[in-house]
Amino acid sequence: MKISDRNIQLCMLELLGRRAPTASICPSDVARQLIPDDETAWRQLMPAIRQVAARLAQEGSIVITQGAVTVSPESIIRGPIRLRRGAKFPVA
Repeated sequence: MKISDRNIQLCMLELLGRRAPTASICPSDVARQLIPDDETAWRQLMPAIRQVAARLAQEGSIVITQGAVTVSPESIIRGPIRLRRGAKFPVA
């Protein structure tokens, strides 16, 4: 199953849009939303989700954090991250 970057982006922004402005999501929330019926297939999406998150962070739409620290998109290669709304988050 091929899921496009556009679908990942839309899902990511939708999930963040449903949460409080200060809330965050885990990238795996996006993967599990896109592949809900498989216990492990969602893991294959994680590299693509991190790439989309990095692009959106560079644009300012989202912020990537590790713990309480905001991290640059280039440094999210390893470790757990969270995604939050950025200054340029699209408001519906």
